[in-house]
Amino acid sequence: MIFLIALPILGQSPHGNSLTIDCAQCHNPDGWEVNLSTIEFDHSSTDFELDGTHQITDCKSCHTSFVFNEVPTDCISCHADVHSQSVGNDCMRCHTSDNWLVFNTPEMHEENGFPLIGVHSNLSCVECHSNESSLIFNRIGNECIECHRDDYLATSSPNHIGAGFGEDCLECHNPMGFGWDATGILHDFFPLTMGHDIQDCSQCHDVSNFSDISADCFACHEDDYTSANDPDHQAANFPTDCVACHTTNPGWMPATFDHDGMYFPIYSGSHEDEWNSCTDCHMNPSNYAIFTCLNCHDQGDTDNDHDDVNGYVYESNACFQCHPSGD
Repeated sequence: MIFLIALPILGQSPHGNSLTIDCAQCHNPDGWEVNLSTIEFDHSSTDFELDGTHQITDCKSCHTSFVFNEVPTDCISCHADVHSQSVGNDCMRCHTSDNWLVFNTPEMHEENGFPLIGVHSNLSCVECHSNESSLIFNRIGNECIECHRDDYLATSSPNHIGAGFGEDCLECHNPMGFGWDATGILHDFFPLTMGHDIQDCSQCHDVSNFSDISADCFACHEDDYTSANDPDHQAANFPTDCVACHTTNPGWMPATFDHDGMYFPIYSGSHEDEWNSCTDCHMNPSNYAIFTCLNCHDQGDTDNDHDDVNGYVYESNACFQCHPSGD
């Protein structure tokens, strides 16, 4: 007697031999159509976890073959490179799986050694990356001259080529600035502050030789010194070291002569704000060692206040002898 054993007829899977999951995880008895909302297959068990827009993408958009493991996991295999290989093929350096918008442009430029600071922070990409397409970002170099050669050649005040200036813009210009004028010049060796905040280099420099200039105030301000009359600096034998009294404030005021510490308190104490000009007390502009108290202090008032003072004399040196602090 011959016994026949019924063997199940196995269907041949179109997904290849490596996919061994139960068909019911993706399909149902009604047909082979796959409902993405009910699919049970966990894609995180593969080398490509679905996140962002990949979660709502039809399987066949990526898996053009039913053999699922034949699909590569790099972005460039599915997405056309609109940048023409100008930024490499690692899309995740700039993009996320949520959308194609780029939010880390400043960070990318810092990584590439060209931080977008100063005026560069307000530029659109195409103002620097001027290629045949606005999506192609060929490297243009990090040196300023790569973009600013025309600016360099067109300079006139001063003429950079005529003055022998190099092409390293950062030697003089501040990358945090918003222009090429004096406010953007790195002049730290002689700060261009307040009265020195000028736009025309030729006011101080012979533009044919920028190194032939002294940092000493008197080298530029000798005429100001000789014409000073309140007080007359020459007659009073004032030193030519302007910073001993002045800052770079425009108009030479306020002066910071240490009158209080060296001679007599006029910026503090009882005489604070009581004088308008040096000549209020110093009647002889050629000799500031001579002074008078009597212009302001009438004899009648002082006589009455000194009725009981032995040896009182109504005379300026006597005033100073007894009242050296003005009290």
